[in-house]
Amino acid sequence: MTDDIGAPAVGTDGNLLSGPQPEVAHAAGYPDAPPRMGFFTDTSVCIGCKACEVACKEWNAIPEDGLELTGMSYDNTQGLGADTWRHVAFIEQRKSLGGQEPGVSHDDVDVFSAARGLGTSPSSPGPGATAPAPTGEQPPAGAPAGEISPLAPDGRTELRWLMSSDVCKHCTHAACLDVCPTGSLFRTEFGTVVVQEDICNGCGYCVPACPYGVIDQRPDDGRVWKCTLCYDRLGVGMEPACAKSCPTDSIQFGPLDELRERAAARVAQLHASGVTDARLYGEDPEDGVGGDGAFFLLLDEPEVYGLPPDPVVTTRDLPGMWRHAAGAAAALAALAVASFARRPR
Repeated sequence: MTDDIGAPAVGTDGNLLSGPQPEVAHAAGYPDAPPRMGFFTDTSVCIGCKACEVACKEWNAIPEDGLELTGMSYDNTQGLGADTWRHVAFIEQRKSLGGQEPGVSHDDVDVFSAARGLGTSPSSPGPGATAPAPTGEQPPAGAPAGEISPLAPDGRTELRWLMSSDVCKHCTHAACLDVCPTGSLFRTEFGTVVVQEDICNGCGYCVPACPYGVIDQRPDDGRVWKCTLCYDRLGVGMEPACAKSCPTDSIQFGPLDELRERAAARVAQLHASGVTDARLYGEDPEDGVGGDGAFFLLLDEPEVYGLPPDPVVTTRDLPGMWRHAAGAAAALAALAVASFARRPR
């Protein structure tokens, strides 16, 4: 254990609390562990079909959690939670695929004016999109008569969709696991993090400990739930239900080292195609959680997808905090002894 706050420290179980740790399963007590398994989610090919959400719920018997639209997008699950272990985000942006800019803004869009104009111009054909253009009007260049133009009337590019299937990150340094007082959370031989719901006492310590806000409690009994990376399926040689159901291979499952190599090649391919803002998120073992077991290829800043830009395991500074607390307690004890010794007799 080092003496500097923030430096890698070794917990009582032999696991590092921060920094790179290549053999997470070995450190957790599996001397003959298989390769670490994980997810690589390529958001550039996600079509928002939600097959992963449905497959996850069906296989894991997760309760239905509402079908109410947010009013902000086509998203009806809103975020990860105790009853949503896979969440498909829908983000609308008025920009082209290659020329991305951080942030989302629709302040200059008058939706009522646009609705009134439906069907009145070739660039906004409305329900009769296959009908000819109105008499006397010519469609913009590049737009056949009666079809939606690739350009808005003022020359701006039309909306693009950013879609991403979010999930528990199965961190190398999982704060939820570190703070669990009952052992309900444990590290598997595949390097993943799983909740044993029959051992969970509902204390909720793990909820604020997660830097991603993934783990959540059910209101009926307070127990916590999250993605298990289909631990029961992995044990019999099957891939997780979400990856199995993904029609575009946006969700890819396999040994983590292989996925990282595949992801780096995919980013290089996108950069060569002009998508210069493509970047990986959560794959770096040098980041604040030691790298994630489930990482992503993003087409914009992490904040656009609702992800923290620089996550840090919340238990990283525990050794230094305890040392300073012990030092403060010793100083107070010494001061009390000195005060007592100086009292007149």
